Formats: sequence, C-alpha cells, structure tokens
Amino acid sequence: MSDAHSAAYPVSVKGVLLTPHGDVVLLLNERNEWELPGGRIELGESSTECLAREIREELDLQVDVGAPVDTYLFEVIPGKHVFIATYRCTLTGPYAPVVSHEHKRVGAFPPHALPVNLPDGYRRSIQAAMHRQ
Repeated sequence: MSDAHSAAYPVSVKGVLLTPHGDVVLLLNERNEWELPGGRIELGESSTECLAREIREELDLQVDVGAPVDTYLFEVIPGKHVFIATYRCTLTGPYAPVVSHEHKRVGAFPPHALPVNLPDGYRRSIQAAMHRQ
C-alpha cells in the first residue's frame, strides 16, 4: 500500500455562517486566503461542539451548528492535506464579530460575489449550503 493510501490526515470542522443580511462570513488567514471559520476537534468533543467553540473563539459569535454540508480532502500547502467537514451554522446572538489573533480580519461577502482568494473547496461548500436553504 502506498503512503498516500495509508496516511492519516488532521480533521478541520468548518462552518458556513451568514450575517443577518445574508452575506457569507469569512476569515483572512496568514496565507492571505479567505477561509470559513472553524478548526480542529479537541479530545472529548463532537464535531458540532468543536465548531461552535471555534466560532466563539475566532469571532466571539454564538451559533447553532446545523446539518453537515460537505466533506473533502484539502491540500492546504503542497504535500500537506487536511480532511475538511463543513456544516451549516445559524447565528443565535447578535452579529458583532471580534477577530481573534488567529486571523488577520473578518469579511462578509454576498454568496454570488465571493473573493478570488477563497479556495475552491470552501467555495463549493458555500454553494452547497446556499442550495439547501
């Protein structure tokens, strides 16, 4: 069996979250790429608990994590892959995001006008989540 087939990949849980005006919430990372909020699961937590915690930590927002949208293997940088699971999220409190030290800034984009520097996997997840509304 080749290394590619026997490799274990880190898992990152990401959320498709809309502002009250219907824009998609994205975060600008250290690679100057926009990404969905979310992160790695910690021991003892479910994927939905992880995502609610990550959005609270990254944006200081309260959300309900809904149905799964998509899963795929994402090549973050050449040769480094992460397994991504995306979920639809809904705000349960006010929309007043505060960006953590993990990201450069927060952005809100209309679903039909997403930024160019957004990886295709996130773009597909957003489109899939929008079609399931």
